[in-house]
Amino acid sequence: MNALLAWYFVAVWGAGYVATKIGLQYAPPFTFLTLRFAFGLVCLLPVVLLWRPRWPGTAKDWGHLVVAGVLMHAVQLGGSHYAQYLGMSAGVTALIIACQPLVTAIVVSGWMGEKLRPRQWAGVVIGLAGVVLVVWHKIDIREVTLGSLIGTLLGLAGVTTATLYQRRFSPGADLKAAAVVQFAASVAVLAPLGLVVEGFPVSWAWQMWLSIAFLVIFASILAVSVLHMLMRHGEAARVASMMYLPPVFAVIAEAALFGVVPSGLTLAGMAVTCAGVAMAVWSRRWKSAISSS
Repeated sequence: MNALLAWYFVAVWGAGYVATKIGLQYAPPFTFLTLRFAFGLVCLLPVVLLWRPRWPGTAKDWGHLVVAGVLMHAVQLGGSHYAQYLGMSAGVTALIIACQPLVTAIVVSGWMGEKLRPRQWAGVVIGLAGVVLVVWHKIDIREVTLGSLIGTLLGLAGVTTATLYQRRFSPGADLKAAAVVQFAASVAVLAPLGLVVEGFPVSWAWQMWLSIAFLVIFASILAVSVLHMLMRHGEAARVASMMYLPPVFAVIAEAALFGVVPSGLTLAGMAVTCAGVAMAVWSRRWKSAISSS
């Protein structure tokens, strides 16, 4: 089961890059994200009515879910999307966000007591090198500004902190309840930004709604829930190392949908990335997650 969940997360997270690229053509970042999470709340309404979730028991539990949700959704996506809106290339953005497994490895080994083997450290570094090769053709340092760099670093900090925070403070939270609380908190943060910073402009088109539907149902609800489930059953560094693989699937999705043929360097990077992830996640307990389904 862990194998299927892991590959589902990687494939959907990678396809999410392409869906976001489509959606941002019709609305600026904060406005687009507000619509995304508001639609997510609408989708969750029948779910929580039919399958009653286990709501947090104390104010502190509610607060932990809110913090994790704002970090995961508002800070991570708001920061990275706005960096691209300011002109940062997709390659630089993807490369900075792809540092998450390395940052996670440093945090868990230094402050959370998880001991990484030399093979795992090598896998984390090799995986990052592979991502560099995958996105190299999209990297344009000339487009990096202070604002876009800050936005992307905030996105990196948000996704890293959110996964570790929820694992530490809300390990047993009902995932349906967590999604409702975190979507609502994200809308509360993003909607004012969309109104004040952007004026909430939207070009209503079916392509935008299709991208929102995909991102909400398959990414924000299902894939994020899968990520937290995997964090509960595996070591943080191993699970985080899978974050190297979505850019690989994004390349495949771009080739399938837009006819963008990957270069030899990109293909080499994909192979290096997969090898690095295999080194980072392999263990007797996780062997089935990378070798079989």
